[in-house]
Amino acid sequence: MPSKSSARLAALTVAAVCSAASTVVLTSPAHADSVRVHDIQGDTRMSPYAGKQVTDVTGIVTGIRAYGSARGFWMQDPNPDADPATSEGVFVFTSSAPKGVAVGDAVTVSGTVTEFVPGGTSSGNQSLTEITRSTFTVVSSGNPVPAATTIDARSVPAAYTPEGDPAAKGSVNALPLRPAQYALDHYESLEGMNVQVSDTRVVGATDPFTELWVTVKPRENRNHRGGAVYGSYDAQNTGRLQIQSLGPAADFPDANVGDTLAGTTAGPLDFNQYGGYTLVANELGTLESNGLRRETTREQRPGELAVATYNVENLDPSDDTFAAHAAAIVHNLRSPDIVSLEEIQDNNGATDDGTVAADATMAGLIDAIEAAGGPRYDWRSVDPADKADGGEPGGNIRQVFLFNPERVSFTDRAGGDATTAVDVTRVRGKAALTVSPGRVDPASEAFVNSRKPLAGEFVFRGRTVIVIANHFASKGGDQGLTSQYQPPSRSSETQRHLQAKAVHDFTAKILTTQKNAAVVALGDLNDFEFSRTTDILEGDGTLWSAIKSLPRSERYSYVYQGNSQALDQILISPSIRRGRTFSYDSVHINAEFHDQISDHDPQVLRFRP
Repeated sequence: MPSKSSARLAALTVAAVCSAASTVVLTSPAHADSVRVHDIQGDTRMSPYAGKQVTDVTGIVTGIRAYGSARGFWMQDPNPDADPATSEGVFVFTSSAPKGVAVGDAVTVSGTVTEFVPGGTSSGNQSLTEITRSTFTVVSSGNPVPAATTIDARSVPAAYTPEGDPAAKGSVNALPLRPAQYALDHYESLEGMNVQVSDTRVVGATDPFTELWVTVKPRENRNHRGGAVYGSYDAQNTGRLQIQSLGPAADFPDANVGDTLAGTTAGPLDFNQYGGYTLVANELGTLESNGLRRETTREQRPGELAVATYNVENLDPSDDTFAAHAAAIVHNLRSPDIVSLEEIQDNNGATDDGTVAADATMAGLIDAIEAAGGPRYDWRSVDPADKADGGEPGGNIRQVFLFNPERVSFTDRAGGDATTAVDVTRVRGKAALTVSPGRVDPASEAFVNSRKPLAGEFVFRGRTVIVIANHFASKGGDQGLTSQYQPPSRSSETQRHLQAKAVHDFTAKILTTQKNAAVVALGDLNDFEFSRTTDILEGDGTLWSAIKSLPRSERYSYVYQGNSQALDQILISPSIRRGRTFSYDSVHINAEFHDQISDHDPQVLRFRP
């Protein structure tokens, strides 16, 4: 996938242009005098003054943003109306860093009311009401800032959002806000206002962009490590809130999931494309560590085969994470017999010069594992065609089988390449792959610009095990949970459903050839254990996602916007499941930590074939 930082910086660069370009002009008088902030905000998500000029709007400055593309200040009317649906705060966009204004100044502002959509209208995001093309006058200084409105478990409703208006393609923009009934309506009614949270638990670790996620609902879908589990499409975790800071980046805390942001965190409530409603703190609470530790799974027993999946996040020879990944595999995963690696890049990473081989990448990892005290692993893969499998341009990511030849043997059958499809045949009454390693249905539309599944045949203690390594299409392009369209569209599912069908059908062919065949399909599926993607993979009992053997609170491998969720899965065929000799572990070493070496947690399955 493209670099997160490059994609995000590009989007931030575009944001300033979008701020002016997203103006909505209504067929109404072009000028409005003596309006108040709550008049501008109105009781829906769209301002009734959008596209109009307003003059001498009064307020007290509550926060100043002097960096990035969205520069300006927030102001709030200290004399609110009686309507809980109308916000008393608004962001004043100044293009460059605002000068001559400070927190506590009483100001009058004139400009154009604009509905700015972070990420552009195609993102489906809600809009942020702003005053743009602004001029302002400081009337007085040193005024008390309007008291912060508390956001807590009592104020945020349990229901997330109303369904959108079918006549407006599912948009909630024109619906009256009901802040006492819906969480997103509650947050929207506070947009731009000075708000505060107190003693909040961290549910999303600090990321490189100096932001973290907390929950104001300490009991909401909590797991024993402190996260908020996303266990269904109706469990959005309404208490989640993103925290940024108006202070120096160096002062932002390095938080892990389960830590506490103690005391008061206060500042304006913003809305951005990377997390929706965001408290931009003037006052930041004190970090109290919960002492979260990285997990270590148990070692497989002599008669158990240990199979793992691990997304190593665009690993290539230029990275400095080889030793850390090796230590994770040896010490935290206890040297599994087979590891499906996702996001192994070619020998020169993002350099786009036609290189597709990854032998240097794999040599670096295998050497590092041995140096960390692990076995001397061997590996198998199929090089992709250049720029045909998606991911970071030039990186040519692919899945790789890493295996311990002292415990398991790989059955090599020549002929597999980027475009040759693996098939199933019968050898001495048993299912066998026609090529090993081989790619599943590489010419299918299901895998256009996406990673092709990698199938391999292994032998453990005389029993054949067929493993299918997957990295399904990403969720990029899906609308966010805070989208103006409710329920949000998940357009990326279309390709994943096709991919799941292809892998299911290939597995079914194996089981038709040999009913009791041991098949493991695993990898970064980019979808949840309760998703339609997983349902299609499982089919009529062809496969079963073994993460479902864990309690619901432990089913996660990834943390996104404060939601702990399962994207990485290991599915097993009936013969493995029926034997009841398997154990499953989601080994939490990355996703909950600010110093992660990958954004995914590895998964380990142990069973007796």
